[in-house]
Amino acid sequence: MLVLTWNLFHGRSVPDAPREQLADFAARLAGWEWDVALLQEVPPWWAPELGRACGASARSALTSRNWLLPVSRWAARRRPDVIKSWGGGANAILVRGEAVIEHRVRTLRSWPERRVVHGARLERGWWVCNLHAQAHSEARAQADVALAAATASEWSAGAPVVLGGDLNTRHPVAPGFTHVAASGVDHVLVRRLHAAGPARTLQRGRLSDHAPVLAHVA
Repeated sequence: MLVLTWNLFHGRSVPDAPREQLADFAARLAGWEWDVALLQEVPPWWAPELGRACGASARSALTSRNWLLPVSRWAARRRPDVIKSWGGGANAILVRGEAVIEHRVRTLRSWPERRVVHGARLERGWWVCNLHAQAHSEARAQADVALAAATASEWSAGAPVVLGGDLNTRHPVAPGFTHVAASGVDHVLVRRLHAAGPARTLQRGRLSDHAPVLAHVA
């Protein structure tokens, strides 16, 4: 299975562009080969559109700064370069070519920002789980990773698990998991699986400030 993890930078580019870039991100994602995409810092209204563009089913979970979504969405669609992360945030899991049997969400923390792990159980029995850990604190990031790993293991009940995302640490500690791919703070970890080929980063042009990471697991 090909697993992609990518932080979408709240739908922004580098340098910033004064317009919504949903079509640009959707085209880039649709053009890559992957089976599961784990996405972070996704504008909350994007997940269904990204799924349709990629021929994938989509599941999402709200994270932080979503208190005034009707207003922030209006602003973010017009000037994402100005409103930035205040446009609201979500994580998304996109799955191609396979049914999603179950979707679960667990809140990891509410302060200083809401952080969640969410996971999808695939038709084959595997779980794929997505995390955006707390930023600007190694201790909090590691705590989020540890709790997310424990949660994913509990949900899976012994089945294979993929846990990926922006973990906000270069050296995540997740007992029971093996590290198979990384670029900076973006990682893919697995349990009862292994790397079936070399990991790589994909060319994203000016989109986001994170490189997309692709792992092949079996």
